[in-house]
Amino acid sequence: MPGISRNAAIALAASASIALLATSCTGQPEAGASDDASKETTVTFWHAWSAPSEVKAVKDLVAGFEKAHPNIHVDVVGNMTDDKMNQALRAGGAKAPDVISSFTTNSVGKFCSSGALVDLNPFFEKSGIDPRKTFPKAMNEYTQFEGNRCAVPLLGDAYGLYYNKTAFKKAGITAPPKTWSEFERVAEKLTIPQGDTYKQLGFMPNYHGWETTTEHYLGQFSPTYFDKDGKSNVAKDPAFEAAFTLQKKLVDALGGYRKLETYRSGLGDEWGPRHPFHTGQVAMQLDGEWRLGMALDAKPKFDIGVAPLPVPDDQADQYGKGYITGTIAGIAATSKKQNAAWELVKYMTTNTDAVVNFSNAIHNVPSTLAALKSPKLKYDPRFKTFLEIAANPDSTTAPASVNGGVYLTTIQQFGYDYESGKATDLKAGLKKTAAQIDTDIAQAK
Repeated sequence: MPGISRNAAIALAASASIALLATSCTGQPEAGASDDASKETTVTFWHAWSAPSEVKAVKDLVAGFEKAHPNIHVDVVGNMTDDKMNQALRAGGAKAPDVISSFTTNSVGKFCSSGALVDLNPFFEKSGIDPRKTFPKAMNEYTQFEGNRCAVPLLGDAYGLYYNKTAFKKAGITAPPKTWSEFERVAEKLTIPQGDTYKQLGFMPNYHGWETTTEHYLGQFSPTYFDKDGKSNVAKDPAFEAAFTLQKKLVDALGGYRKLETYRSGLGDEWGPRHPFHTGQVAMQLDGEWRLGMALDAKPKFDIGVAPLPVPDDQADQYGKGYITGTIAGIAATSKKQNAAWELVKYMTTNTDAVVNFSNAIHNVPSTLAALKSPKLKYDPRFKTFLEIAANPDSTTAPASVNGGVYLTTIQQFGYDYESGKATDLKAGLKKTAAQIDTDIAQAK
C-alpha cells in the first residue's frame, strides 16, 4: 500500500495533533545552518512508511544519496507518526530528527507558522533551484504558507475516476463522463436497484464514502478557500454552493441519503480486498492513483478504466484536472546540521532519477515536472492519467492554514449535515461554516 494512501484516512485526525505545535516556538531557524556539509557527518531522517516494500524503497533512496555524498551518513527511522514527529521537533536534542517526512499536507501551515521546520527558500536560492519550475503547481502551493516554504514535495497523489468498463459496456456507455451532468446521467444509468437496496450502484456520492470527501469533490470546482485578508471564502465563492448543490442532487438521484448509507454500511472497507469497487458493487469510484494496484491485486471480474474526475459543466474546458496532495519533507529548525540535511532533502526531492526510482518503487505520482516526463518511469498504461492530472496547471489542492486542516474538518462536518438533511438552508449553513472557520483561525494565531 502506498504511504500517501493513508493520508486520506488520517489527514483530518492528524490536523488536530498538529495543534501541539501552537503553544510554543519550536526552533532557532537561523541558528543551525552553519555546519559544513562537506565534512564527515550523520543526519537523522524520520519517515512514516511502514510496509516492507516501502521501507526498502526508502532505504534504496537513501543508499543512492549516500553513494553520491559519501561523507554524509543517514540514520533512517521509519514508521514515525505525526505525533512523534511533533514532539521531537519541539524538544530537539541529539536524538531528534534533522529531516522529517510526513503524509499530512494539512500540517504545512502549522509547521511553517510555528517555526518547527526551517524556511527552505534560502536553500533553494543558494542551490540555484526555482521551485516554481521544478514542482507541479498544486504541489508547489501545498508546501508553503504565507511565503514560507518550510516543506518540499516527496512524491504525490492525484485523484481521478475509476470505472467498471464491463458495466459501462453492458449499459451502452461508450466513454467516461467528462462533465458533472454527464456524470449524474451515467451514475443513474449504472445503478441497478434490487428491492430496497442495490444490485449495483453507479457511484457512492456520500461524504462518508471511500475518498468522497468534501475537499476531493471541491477540487473539481477550483474554489478559493480564503480571500486576500485570510478570511474564509466559503460563503462568498459560488464554487462552494455549486459543489454542495450538485453533490446533494446526486445523492437524491441515486436513492437518497438513508438508502445509500444503509447500502454503504454493508460494503467492504476502503483498504481491504472487498472494497466495493473491486467487487463490482459500485461501478465508479473517486480515488487516488494507489487504487489501481490494489484493485488489480484483488483480481476483479471486470476491466478497469481510469479517467479524470468530471468537472462542472461551466468548466468543461478544464477537464483533465484533479485534486492533488502528497507526502512532504522538511528540515527541523532544531537541527544543527541543516546544510547537510538540505543535501539529503535536495537529493530526495529534486534529483530526477531519485524521484523516478522512488516513484517506481512506492507507486505514487512523481513530484517534479521532470520526473513526470521521465522515460525511466515504469507504470501500467492507465497510471498515465494520474501523471497528466498531476502535471495539469488547473489541478488544485487545499491551501495551508495556521491551524492545519481544522477548516477542512469544519467544511466536511457541514457536508454531513447538508447531505443528510440535518441542515436545509445551504446559504445560511455556508455562512455559519465560514464564521466558524474564521473564529478557529483567530484563536490559533
